[in-house]
Amino acid sequence: MNLQQIGQQAKEASYELAITDTTTKNAALEAIAVELEANVAEIVAANKKDIEAGKAAGLTDALLDRLLLDETRLAGVIGDLRSVIGLSDPVGEEFDSKLLENGLKLCKRRVPVGVLGVIYEARPNVTIDIAALSLKTGNASILRGGKETINSNLVLVKFIQSALEKVGLPKTSVQYIENTDRALVGELLKLDKYVDMIIPRGNAGLQKFCKENSTIPVIIGGIGICHLFAEKTVNVEKALAIIENAKVQRPSVCNALDTLLVEADIAESFLPKLAAHLLPLGVTLVAEEKAKAILGDDALLAQEGDFSREWLSLNLGVKVVANLHEALMHIREHSSEHSDGILTNDFTVANKFINAVNSAAVYVNTSTRFTDGSQFGLGAEVAVSTQKLHARGPMGLPELTTYKWIGISDNLIRS
Repeated sequence: MNLQQIGQQAKEASYELAITDTTTKNAALEAIAVELEANVAEIVAANKKDIEAGKAAGLTDALLDRLLLDETRLAGVIGDLRSVIGLSDPVGEEFDSKLLENGLKLCKRRVPVGVLGVIYEARPNVTIDIAALSLKTGNASILRGGKETINSNLVLVKFIQSALEKVGLPKTSVQYIENTDRALVGELLKLDKYVDMIIPRGNAGLQKFCKENSTIPVIIGGIGICHLFAEKTVNVEKALAIIENAKVQRPSVCNALDTLLVEADIAESFLPKLAAHLLPLGVTLVAEEKAKAILGDDALLAQEGDFSREWLSLNLGVKVVANLHEALMHIREHSSEHSDGILTNDFTVANKFINAVNSAAVYVNTSTRFTDGSQFGLGAEVAVSTQKLHARGPMGLPELTTYKWIGISDNLIRS
């Protein structure tokens, strides 16, 4: 496989996409939706091959859940795709306009980044999300999924490219690295002549590898070690419902709850209710010594490193903390700066928590499960960035653009 050729084709496609109007881009997205709907059976059949191969390879239930793309999930992904059509196209938007004393009119205008290289693992829905957001913002994309999703991704890209050709856009606007050789990831990371941004969506090892080996700017994120802090004034019944949602609804995703911190003043009464609520739902509580002393046989004793783990399962870390300060110290040490929240009726404390927690999304009396492009009204997301430059949190359309300065005058020269 010639990555240089793929990169060159993507760059050429990006030039055409950059001058493609919104109507045509939206037509391309609708064509992709129609193509996917017309081929649901083939897509689901390809995904079943991946599921069976994953089971044979001993993949965990969490990974198999991420891999699954059945009729229901595919319908949801297509719905998200169509919602992108209805979103405002940021490309061409002008802002920070000013008129200088010499008559020079200046503004910033949003433009596509260019070519995105996206590396991801067992999430075939990402293929559609990336294609949709990239196309809407006039970016070409080079996709590299994991070997566990190869059948699903190949068939999805086939239909995406078919739809692009039907509306007159280059099919090389969305390309897929079909060879699963991991050496090609390293080669992609050096393709700075053609690729403008690398977005890895995967485990900490993948993120670290990309950060250390890329000659292209890398967006880091997608690893969730998420916390909720139950403060002493919390409404217990409402808090239990939030904790259940954050932990149980879909435990294998990055915005699922990993650790619950409970203020010592309420631990004796709160923790038994927590166990009574969550244990019947299949949750395993993994508690530090103080919490274990209260929970007894209802919890396992936490081992070294457990509070720095993204569980991706129905395990939940539980720790008793003395106060807000100790909760913040724990979060600063263990959080991946993805999503953290406080459960409280004291909004003075809540504001202190908001200001002190250095995460991409900070919540008050809200499930961490909302850190998601669709839930944030972005239509879909290309990633959840946990860094501070150039984007943070769920990355929707504006985060896939940059800007150029535009200067207009009446034949002005510099004196």
